[in-house]
Amino acid sequence: MPASSSAGLPVREYVLVALTAAVVTFLLTGLVRLLAFRVGAVAYPRSRDVHVKPMPRMGGVAMYGGVLIGMLLAQHLPVLRRAFDFSNDPTGVIIAGGVIVLVGALDDRFELDSLTKLAGQITSAGILVLFGVQWVISWVPWGGDNGGSLLVLDQNQGALLTVLLTVTMVNAMNFVDGLDGLAAGIGLIAATATLVFSLGLLDKSGGEVTSYPPALIAATLAGACLGFLPHNFQPARIFMGDSGSMLIGLMLAASTTSASGKLNINYGGKDALALLSPLIVVAAVLFVPLLDLLMAVVRRTRRGESPFAADKMHLHHRLLEIGHSQRRAALLIYLWAAILAFGAVAVTLVDVQVVAWVMGIGLLVAVIVSVVPRIRESRRS
Repeated sequence: MPASSSAGLPVREYVLVALTAAVVTFLLTGLVRLLAFRVGAVAYPRSRDVHVKPMPRMGGVAMYGGVLIGMLLAQHLPVLRRAFDFSNDPTGVIIAGGVIVLVGALDDRFELDSLTKLAGQITSAGILVLFGVQWVISWVPWGGDNGGSLLVLDQNQGALLTVLLTVTMVNAMNFVDGLDGLAAGIGLIAATATLVFSLGLLDKSGGEVTSYPPALIAATLAGACLGFLPHNFQPARIFMGDSGSMLIGLMLAASTTSASGKLNINYGGKDALALLSPLIVVAAVLFVPLLDLLMAVVRRTRRGESPFAADKMHLHHRLLEIGHSQRRAALLIYLWAAILAFGAVAVTLVDVQVVAWVMGIGLLVAVIVSVVPRIRESRRS
């Protein structure tokens, strides 16, 4: 039976699940740190790295433990149990998450080749599809009377879109993970924004039971990221490694994919923007380094050098070069991520013009704060 809309949203239950995942992750991370040293899952400094001493990784194992316990608690709460009774989405996420964490942990220890990791990512995405976590409808900005139309996907199209989005998100989060606390912070912000959108979806549906899974997936991920951050924020004591960054990408993709099948017929551009907010956030963070990388490939090719030579091309490297500390660089990226993520979600809840003004002011402040060290340097010279 659907939950009554008069009963209100189960916000306290979701917060309890998130805090439980956070506490469990926080406690497990210390144990995983010792395990990483024992098994040799250690990152040694390279020329393009920010850290200067050997650092244990495989922190994603602790994060997955937090997600598991959070899911287990939800299964025993009368309200959130509906996420399991009427949907296979949480179960699919648990199994797919276990597979991708295993692949990531092996990579943290043995440095797997890219094809092996890609196979693990596709396998995990395929597991999501097998458990019914796949896109059902998609909005396209053409056709229709209101400047857009709905594209109803068949099973094969939905499966393909789900796999592509999941693999893209997994690799994007893996690419972002290059500064203490960066991936965990972005994961926390994106998951929280997705949770807010999912709760809005739950409210609009009048407490429909099928709307519980996406909020649960987002809540457990947000908790796991929150619990890991104290260990990972600069100065970090452990890295999440591929086991953590790929888990974040998988669960962000799963939560938005799960939500896509719960939207009513009024689904439009605003909902599409909110659903893709995690990908928008990561894409925004990646835009500058990807542009730099493209330009670097062109320069190297012209000079007859290898276009794949590693260098410090990421956005956080640029912020460090400008004069920001590691902490300030991470906090600035958090600010940009929060503005974009919550702005994308807010357009479904608040007047668009209000959101546009707030986002514009926020982005202006972020830009000013970002370039302050460069302005100071130019004045001194």
